[in-house]
Amino acid sequence: MNKISTNKTILIMGGVMGLLAVLLGAFGAHGLEKLVNAESIDSFTTGVRYQMYHAIVCLILGNMTILSSTSKKRIFYLFLGGITLFSGSIYLLVIDEVLGVSLSSIGFITPLGGFLLILGWIFFIISLVKIK
Repeated sequence: MNKISTNKTILIMGGVMGLLAVLLGAFGAHGLEKLVNAESIDSFTTGVRYQMYHAIVCLILGNMTILSSTSKKRIFYLFLGGITLFSGSIYLLVIDEVLGVSLSSIGFITPLGGFLLILGWIFFIISLVKIK
């Protein structure tokens, strides 16, 4: 992927993740309240919040000219994987009761996603420190 393509992909995915965060946030605020308890809604909101934070960071990352394309890709893929595993597993764990299936066995995925988000931030910071 060339530099423009990398930036464009990161920006588009940042926009898509932001859109999905708004849609899921609205669902959590207005659709879930009749289906799950308040603690589950709080968990769902945490997933939405982390997704939106990282969507915004991806929009910033895609516009940064100071970082190399390789650094951007690494950070982006860690954030994308982290959002998918962290927020995605939270969404599934909250609605498993509504779906009538037990997904508690995927609970280990949430901290793995959190770890990927942390790694993304570590690589982001390292990339910034390495700027000459």
